[in-house]
Amino acid sequence: MSNPGDTVDYRLSGAEKERYHRDGYLVRPSQFTEVELERLRDGAERAAALAVQRSQAGRTYLLDGKRFVDIDHVTVQFEHQPQSSTVRVIEPVHQFDSQLEKLIDDPRIVDPVADILGETRIALWTNKLNLKRPRTGSGFGWHQDSPYWLHDCNHVDQLPNVFLNFDEATEDNGCLRIVPASHQHGALPGTDDGSQLGGFFTAPDCVDESNQVALCVPAGSLVFFSPHAIHGSMPNSSASPRRAIILTYQPADNPTLKSGEVRNVVRNETTAV
Repeated sequence: MSNPGDTVDYRLSGAEKERYHRDGYLVRPSQFTEVELERLRDGAERAAALAVQRSQAGRTYLLDGKRFVDIDHVTVQFEHQPQSSTVRVIEPVHQFDSQLEKLIDDPRIVDPVADILGETRIALWTNKLNLKRPRTGSGFGWHQDSPYWLHDCNHVDQLPNVFLNFDEATEDNGCLRIVPASHQHGALPGTDDGSQLGGFFTAPDCVDESNQVALCVPAGSLVFFSPHAIHGSMPNSSASPRRAIILTYQPADNPTLKSGEVRNVVRNETTAV
């Protein structure tokens, strides 16, 4: 395994590019060391504690009975139990901890993304921290990311995601699940169930659950996946946490989703496309 300071080519091979475009996702196992992962886990916990603290002065609202808090341009989602103070998602999260912010420019992440986009220069679109606590971490229903972003972006096809597991991902702790090749159909209709959030979940008749893949991968693994790929996860029924960050990129010089600021990636010239 190489460290990010080394002169290493992290670009995708021809076979990897083909696999990504065919299946809508690609896995690179064990890309981060245990020492790095410990720093990232600590950063995730600091970010979660800060989110709880700052939420006291944020704008609280409920969607389908689930609590959200907006802190300036950051949205914090809490677990679904009534009055829960357990953080489920923070988006964007990079400004809450320097260890998480460093990931935005990490060549192990951005060099493959630049290959996927066919761009030399890329920028951040958004990122979010997912925290699935032992026993209480809720699941995520089948969905695509593109319907969330259609009204905020005119290049939604060019928003690849990178999912970095801070912990080992298993079926018991609610690993990421993807439906292969589902990205080939573009943005699909949402669920029409009359709920506030239903439209963001993919209509059941568009999801072939029999084709799903449970991505049980070691800690430090990267999953690259299309914004149109149908994905989701089950609740965490185990005694182990499943913490992860999802970073989403776009061509350079475009503004980020929530703040509207431009955050271009600083890339190592030796690994540029």
